[in-house]
Amino acid sequence: MTRSPSVLVVGGGATGTGIARDLAIRGVDVTLAERGGLASGTSGRSHGLLHSGARYAESDRVGAEECLEENRILRSIAGECIRDTGGLFVQLAGDDPEYFEEKRTACGTIGIETELLDAEEARERVPDLSADVERAMSVPDGVVYPSRLVAANAADVEAHGGTVHPHAPLEALSTVEGLVTEARLGGTVDDTIETDYVVNAAGAWAGEVASMAGVTVEMAPTRGVMVSVEYDGVGPVLNRCRDPADGDIVVPHESEAVLGTTSVPVSDPDDYEKADWEVQSSIEECAAMVPPVADASVARTWWGVRPLYAPDEGEGDRRGISRGFFRLDHADDGVENFLSIVGGKLTTYRQMAEAATDLVCERLGVDAACETATRELPGADDSARLDEFVARYDGQGPTDEDVVRKQE
Repeated sequence: MTRSPSVLVVGGGATGTGIARDLAIRGVDVTLAERGGLASGTSGRSHGLLHSGARYAESDRVGAEECLEENRILRSIAGECIRDTGGLFVQLAGDDPEYFEEKRTACGTIGIETELLDAEEARERVPDLSADVERAMSVPDGVVYPSRLVAANAADVEAHGGTVHPHAPLEALSTVEGLVTEARLGGTVDDTIETDYVVNAAGAWAGEVASMAGVTVEMAPTRGVMVSVEYDGVGPVLNRCRDPADGDIVVPHESEAVLGTTSVPVSDPDDYEKADWEVQSSIEECAAMVPPVADASVARTWWGVRPLYAPDEGEGDRRGISRGFFRLDHADDGVENFLSIVGGKLTTYRQMAEAATDLVCERLGVDAACETATRELPGADDSARLDEFVARYDGQGPTDEDVVRKQE
């Protein structure tokens, strides 16, 4: 027995569910397949920072502008999937003051609102800030709860007639004369389905999915550790104002703070070392900004793998790879109905989904505009309903484990 969805989306993280939602709203028959529970890959194992764009302002203007635009959109559509905390970039004694000024100027050029704070003003906002903090600037950062965000997108897929399959790993793709014709799904589906178009939104695993269609996508993944400690003394997100390095972000939750992160190249996103030094480095470096986290009890520790795309990248920590996204139309590689969407940030998932969906609709002759920037996500203002969605799709990730309430 086979079914014939118009589009198969492979990958149940933020980007994949965002694409499936966009397609479903535009009236396309879509099926989403994820090998585990939703958000079980990179999305649900992030540090959960809702970027304002300030982190990339001086180094990647396009990426920063994308973050700023999507930050504003998510505040209007995502409700309890996010938390509006604001953020601070702090300069410690010994940090380069010229870098601080360069970032502040770049933020102003892009349109990211900042406020300059002296050390005393900064400590009024975060009393436990280190005595080494010399000044800070506020930025409109926030927090994302990825389990809720992904599950809400998936719920809207089904509300618009689409199909969502957690625990249905892609096992094979069949191509005939430059077209993907069938996909073999295992797990809960255990069936072969026919498809008119396939979107590869598998993140760090995009290369493996692409190879099933006979094309190459060169990913350059890196691992990063997150450490959640029992500490509620941080109001805004804290960013160390220096070139990106280990342990320069503190993300506040309700009663915990997530400390991160590291950047170490991996060759296999399923099989990599989880080194103790990464945990210690993240704690020590974050404690330079807010000392009490050094002695706080560790609630949990996890690693995530960044889905970086860099076909010419060698070794090194890969921090210089663009955090922008790439839409790869594999018609250029001889497979007419196959698309990969790679790179990007959790913050920019909706924009990535729109770009992918635009191309799919063009190929399928669907004349419908994107509406996801103005349509509120289902359950957005009801955290209990959002958490029911998370349970429905087995979507709980470690990032927001302390916030999302498990359903009995």
